[in-house]
Amino acid sequence: MTTCPRKTWSSKKRSHSDLLGVSVIPTVPPFAELTAPSHWRTVDFISDLHLQASEPATVSAWQHYLQTTPADAIFLLGDIFEVWVGDDALQDPASFEAQVCARLRAAAQRSPLYFMHGNRDFLAGNAFLQHCGITGVPDPLVLSYAGERYLLTHGDLLCIDDVEYQRFRMHARSSAWQQQFLSQPLAIRRAQARGIRQESEARKQSGAVYADVDHPTAIAWLRAAGAHTLIHGHTHKPGQHTLAPGLQRVVLSDWDAAALPLRQETLRLSAQGLERVPLGPM
Repeated sequence: MTTCPRKTWSSKKRSHSDLLGVSVIPTVPPFAELTAPSHWRTVDFISDLHLQASEPATVSAWQHYLQTTPADAIFLLGDIFEVWVGDDALQDPASFEAQVCARLRAAAQRSPLYFMHGNRDFLAGNAFLQHCGITGVPDPLVLSYAGERYLLTHGDLLCIDDVEYQRFRMHARSSAWQQQFLSQPLAIRRAQARGIRQESEARKQSGAVYADVDHPTAIAWLRAAGAHTLIHGHTHKPGQHTLAPGLQRVVLSDWDAAALPLRQETLRLSAQGLERVPLGPM
């Protein structure tokens, strides 16, 4: 699980500007907007598949979903890949990345796919989007559908209690950091990614408590966006939460086809509203 470890402070809570020496978390970020075409009857939202070659059951379940979903559009809200170390991984047609992108490209020929970065696949760039034939969208994004406004985000920006992670996020999203990382040979980048995954797994096994979305911040985002529903992933805690009268957040499920109970579902939006659709075993 790749979420934000919660920090406990001995004194009263200080501002994030005080803790970091610089403000890295905008209270209300700018919102891009996308209006759904009138012919979209259903829209699917999925996130946190963490696709990797070592988990073939999840990969197969996801491939089956792409082939069978009736959705007129699919929003991939981050962490579709367990890790993405650079678009040049696509140059090898036998690579796992190239095989997954071939599936995305086939799905995109049937219905539009929209991709939002997560904290594991934020290095996916324009070459990835073009190779797959999908559309990148910024985080956060307001989707206007059937007269309602839905605020979409991966979710990590709202885990503001994890100051250490937010500091890393600020640096890792900078062009200087990315240029330095991507200038390394692909093999070295893959090795570094394996080390990071091992550290993350060790943290999870240690029983670390993970931060959740900060509700006051989520409310501020929703009100500024003129939306009533926030849809996000990242926390691996699927559920629905009332934030304030008329305001809610809906959390997407992560995917693990080898887990018991099975963890794989889509959140489907139609004119009747939002519905969780469990995907059965293959």
